[in-house]
This record gives sequence, structure tokens and C-alpha cells, in this order.
Amino acid sequence: MPFYVKQGQIPHKRHITFKKESGELYREELFSTHGFSNIYSNKYHHNMPTKALTVAPYNLSHGDTWQDSLIQNYKLDSRQVDRDGNFFSARNKIFFNNDVAMYTAKVTQNTEEFYRNAYADEVVFVHEGQGTLYSEYGTLEVKKWDYLVIPRGTTYQLKFSALDNVRLFVIESFSMVEVPKHYRNEYGQLTESAPYCERDLRVPNLQDAIVEKGKFPLISKFGDQYQITQLEWHPFDLVGWDGCVYPWAFNIQDYAPKVGQIHLPPSDHLVFSAHNFVICNFVPRPYDFHPQSIPAPYYHNNIDSDEVLYYVDGDFMSRTGIEAGYMTLHQKGVPHGPQPGRTEASVGKTETYEYAVMVDTFAPLQLTQHVHGCMSKDYNRSWLED
Repeated sequence: MPFYVKQGQIPHKRHITFKKESGELYREELFSTHGFSNIYSNKYHHNMPTKALTVAPYNLSHGDTWQDSLIQNYKLDSRQVDRDGNFFSARNKIFFNNDVAMYTAKVTQNTEEFYRNAYADEVVFVHEGQGTLYSEYGTLEVKKWDYLVIPRGTTYQLKFSALDNVRLFVIESFSMVEVPKHYRNEYGQLTESAPYCERDLRVPNLQDAIVEKGKFPLISKFGDQYQITQLEWHPFDLVGWDGCVYPWAFNIQDYAPKVGQIHLPPSDHLVFSAHNFVICNFVPRPYDFHPQSIPAPYYHNNIDSDEVLYYVDGDFMSRTGIEAGYMTLHQKGVPHGPQPGRTEASVGKTETYEYAVMVDTFAPLQLTQHVHGCMSKDYNRSWLED
């Protein structure tokens, strides 16, 4: 995170005695990244966070690899592979490589289980629904179209106020998810030219510590494997914390897009960065203002990246037949662009209403069997003119 937050009670120095009224010590936990050399937070617990009663395997799978998938352009309706479950068990893995994995989920249940992704940061895009993110750091109100950025190792719950229509797009990153460096000055503050600022970022509010002894189930994810740990003490027992590592939220509607005289490349719509991939988004904006501009994107060949689009809402300028919850994958080495007639139809238009999340990866993506089950069989022929 680009800025420091302090909440609750903390001692005036790190790593010194910090006592309760009873004389017992609060238990300090350093929550650090890149060893001890990058951003971190210090958390102060009522009880040792290491106390576990039992550890056992936990059976949960999100989708098998489609071994013989072709290198081509894909369009799919992710809603066709929905399954019942909570915010982590309902996830269907769609695309993945060694840097990133992408999931969709229709959440039909809330759960009292706690969850922790031990190996990956998570970006949870809340396509539909609202509720609350509960974590060690406090509560964070969740709105429709929020990006929730959750650092690896965070113990949390995600509960929704109504379960009639809750849909998530989840991006799992095996490197730190960051605000792009060129959006920040040398001191870490977001610059005047960045498409969002610190006022747009929402952080948790620490609640009263829950000091309860019992059996508290924690589901931990280690890559593609899961374990269940029965904790002796409720994990949300913090009296205070400070630092730069914590879950936070940003709503896509607070993104201020760039516009230009001619069509700007997708990199100008960047939101977050990570190792070997980036996250961009497309939001309503005025179109290009050159008198001869073509607002629709030019045909392009991503020779260095695979491009995934998750469609959120609106009218998508380059293609008909797209609905909310659809996804497209355009793989490196295969050109793509507007379907016939869409380039001409865009000329003279002054604005667009569209919301979409894009993930560009710099290593090839693998596909799961879910893609085979919900893909449009004739998408490759959609550029043929009658």
C-alpha cells in the first residue's frame, strides 16, 4: 500500500513490552513481505496467533486443466458453470499460469469459517452483491463493483447481506498486487496525474477485540491444496495494528479514465500491477476527439501477452453479443479486434458506456475444463463477413 495506517492501541515503540491491565503481555505479530525488507504491519493480539488445536487436509477443487486446448480466440459465458458455495468454495478456475489464476463465482451461501490464502494475494471484484469483509484488521463495507485487494496470509471472511445475486471475479496473484509505480511519486503518494488517489481507497475499521476460546475453523489455501486448522482462539482478537499491509477496497466507478485525440492503448487504463501481469479496466468516457478518429480499437496481435476481458456492464463498442458475466481470451500470436461493421459504426460516436476488467499476462495462460463447458463454439468465425 502507498500509505501508512494506525488503528487501536499500540505501544510507542516496536518490539517492546505492551501489557494488558492484568499485567499480561499482548502478543505482537510482524506481518511482513519480501522477508523483512518490504512493507509490513505490526498486529497486537490478546492471544498467541500460533495456537492451533488440529490440522487436517480439506478437500476442495476448482477445475481441472484442459490439456489439449487450442491456441485461438475464446468467448465464454462464465455463468454456465456456476455452482453453489461460499465466497471461496464457489470459485471456478477459468485461466491460470505460474503468475496468476482467474476464477468466477456465484456465491449462494455465507459461512462462519475463516479463510486464508497463504501463497497468493487476491483481488476480488464484486460484480454483484454487497456485504462486509471481516478480517483481523477490522470491518470493511463492500459495495457492488468494488475491487477488494487482500494480501496473502490475511485471515478473513466475506459475508453478503443478500444471496439472491452475488457474483465475483477473483484474480489470484503469486506476487504482490501494487499500485503502479508511475502513479506514485518518490515518497509513495499518488500523483496528480494518477487515475485515482488515496481518498478513493477504503481501509478496514478496527472493531472491539473478540477474545473467545473454543474451536474456530480456518481454511487455508496453499497453491491448489487446502488444509483446515482448528484455532484455539478467535483470530479477530487485535487490540491495535499499524503499517502498510492490510486489505483495502477501490470501486471501479471512482476510476478517472484518460482520453485522447486518438485511440489510447489498453495500458492507459491500468489499475493495478504485479509480476508478469497487469490489471486494467474500461469505464464510461468520452471518445477520442480527433475529427477523423476511429473510437473502436484497431486490430492487434498480442505477441507478448494473453488478454482476458471480464465484462461487467454496458454496451461494448467492438462486439455485439456480449453480456455481463461473459469473458473473452485473446491469446498471444493470434490477431483480434472489432467484429465486422463495428469499426465503421464507432466513427462519429462521442462517448461510450462500458465497464470491464482486463487482465494482461506476459506468460501464456492455460485453460480449465470449465472453458470447454461454457465457450462459444463459433467465436473464431465471428470475424467472417456474410
